[in-house]
Amino acid sequence: MSQPPSQPPQGGFGAPQDQSGAGGFGPPQGAPPTPAQPPHAPTPPQGPPAGAPQGPPAGAPQGPPAGPPQPGYGYPQQPGPYGQPQQPGPYGQPGPYGQPQQPGPYGQPGPYGQQPGYGYPPQAQYPGGPGTPPPGGSGGSGGSFRGKPAVIIGAAVAALLVIGGTVYAVNSGGDDGGRKPVAEKSDDGKATGSEGPVNPGDGSGDGGEDPENLNEGRQAGESKVLWYKGAPDAPGSGADAPGQWITDKAAVKAAYKQLFAFNVGDGKPAWDTLTFPQKICAVTPQKTSADKVVIAYMSGVSDSAKCNQLQEVDLATGTKGWTAEVADGALFDSALSIELSLVGDTLMVGRSMSGTAYDASTGKKLWNKEKYGQACYPSAFTGGAKLLTVASCGASTDNEHDEVQELDPATGKARWTKKIPKGWKVARAYSVDPVVLYLTNEDKDQWNISTLKNDGTLRSQVDVDETFAPECGWAILARDLQGCTGTASDANTLYLPTKATTGANEIVAISLETGKEKWRVKSPADESMLPLKTDGTNLIAYVQPSYDAGGQVVSIPTTGSDHKPTKLLQNPQGTAEIENGFFSKAVDYVDGRFYISTTRLTGTGEAEEKLMLAFGE
Repeated sequence: MSQPPSQPPQGGFGAPQDQSGAGGFGPPQGAPPTPAQPPHAPTPPQGPPAGAPQGPPAGAPQGPPAGPPQPGYGYPQQPGPYGQPQQPGPYGQPGPYGQPQQPGPYGQPGPYGQQPGYGYPPQAQYPGGPGTPPPGGSGGSGGSFRGKPAVIIGAAVAALLVIGGTVYAVNSGGDDGGRKPVAEKSDDGKATGSEGPVNPGDGSGDGGEDPENLNEGRQAGESKVLWYKGAPDAPGSGADAPGQWITDKAAVKAAYKQLFAFNVGDGKPAWDTLTFPQKICAVTPQKTSADKVVIAYMSGVSDSAKCNQLQEVDLATGTKGWTAEVADGALFDSALSIELSLVGDTLMVGRSMSGTAYDASTGKKLWNKEKYGQACYPSAFTGGAKLLTVASCGASTDNEHDEVQELDPATGKARWTKKIPKGWKVARAYSVDPVVLYLTNEDKDQWNISTLKNDGTLRSQVDVDETFAPECGWAILARDLQGCTGTASDANTLYLPTKATTGANEIVAISLETGKEKWRVKSPADESMLPLKTDGTNLIAYVQPSYDAGGQVVSIPTTGSDHKPTKLLQNPQGTAEIENGFFSKAVDYVDGRFYISTTRLTGTGEAEEKLMLAFGE
């Protein structure tokens, strides 16, 4: 068992320290020593469905490494699918601050992990443009950066998927749609429904006799399946079904080439289904204050087709709004694949080495975020409360490093810049407000979770002796900064799920002021519990279904001394297989209803796939 250095590293966000602990990313003072062997490896997926993205080797590690981990303080990590690091070791979890990633605690990718993201020429991960770092200093140092060594288990995976055959977009053709609601809004604002769910039909939600009564045998205390929908036809190779947006009236879901809208109360069509000329390749996970989203679809079906066609859609009516075509950037900076995000009414479109901002209400181009300094290439963006970007700087030079900036959504100007030490990559953003980042260091086999202040300086670093397991998507040739579910935060606390090899796990509340554990609570069932979001003074969490019981939605008090979960919904046993069967999924709890949908269609045709289900009392 290796021993940590006697003192934390000196200086700010400096270069990674050597094994003696001198200078740079070091362990927290007083942290426990790193075990010679990592904890149990995460349970690997049971194999992707037909049509799941192909190319990488088996995503989950198969066993312990042949030798002991590198000495030093640390949270061992393991490689994940498509070259992503997987489950960290005894003290860590995947996250925005270098925390190694994995398919997630349940062995499944996140909602948007199927699409390739940003990447300057094809690399396994964290691609960036060539060149040297920008002149001058970065933002404030904010204190030392503590790294957690990690054991790499299994072969490191290169991202072998084609850069030209993944996610593309198509011209919307300027069709304004003119969609009108085709059914009266029967919802009364309460989570109620008929005894039997609405027949999914062919996926269009046209009602009728229910051929599959999912409420049959429902026990007292179990929620109802308010409605469910079958998935549309998909190619044999499968198709993406990204996004899930819930308004006060409609649940809207994208799948392959179509956009569906269902009344939240009874599942009847809220408006006519929209069909796009080619497959949907990117969506804004967020919606605007006016309940509008932007959909990107492919420009064609050839290998040279691009994900460059944008279409605004009104979630209330299904009306198509403005359209735009995303232009390519400079060399190697194409719209072959893009990532979309919304910050207020600003739409951010990320390419492989740059980004373009649009007015989300009009489609007018606002500004470009391009190469800056000597060689810093913005390669990932976030949406939500803040617009963050991560740039790869000085690739293939002695000064190669990442930089994080917060951008003004209206102008694109940097409000602050945080230089990340050489060797460390920003892999995920567990939260954007407050900023919580997960970083990895492949050379040192280390991870780190850090929280930044509003000026970009360091606030704290997670220092908890635990193995965490958020559910993260596969970031193919990309960082996919917001591709993790199973994390939540409020102004002062980060909530992360632990990894359980068998039985129940726990959710740990971590102080963002100190990085220390505040409290933890065990799952109320013998299945893992996943944080969803905070709701005032409560944390809303989803408890995975078991073999013979449906999932649960629970509320956990975040204040006081009693953090015992209170059950909000207990899904019926009859849907346990469906809940467990999604290869990847999106979940949400809104106004007393629980929504779950697949984010990947298998296209196998062996049995009717479920697209989406809604549960309530």
